[in-house]
Amino acid sequence: MEEMLREYLPILVFLGLAIAIGLVLILAAIVLAVRNPDPEKVSAYECGFNAFDDARMKFDVRFYLVSILFIIFDLEIAMLFPWAVAFQDISMVAFWSMMVFLGVLTIGFAYEWKKGALEWE
Repeated sequence: MEEMLREYLPILVFLGLAIAIGLVLILAAIVLAVRNPDPEKVSAYECGFNAFDDARMKFDVRFYLVSILFIIFDLEIAMLFPWAVAFQDISMVAFWSMMVFLGVLTIGFAYEWKKGALEWE
């Protein structure tokens, strides 16, 4: 029993420390937080809407379109980076499959550009 306690003691200390630090930070935020935020702080930010309006209000579909386009091109980079890191170890099949992947994405990007999906009025 004592040996088991000795093995798990570092884990228990770590968990206790993590909980203590988390509680200290939460309490510090509650105690030190500004109760009267500046009007600039609660004003419309990047999305163009007020920060504390009705959550069920309708807004332009272009926000969805931009977010979907971001996800698509973000995933492209997420797939391209490991491929580029392992480039010297890949086969010709892997090389050409990535070229096809990039070609399809480039065609899709050109199509979006032509349709005006990237234009903001």
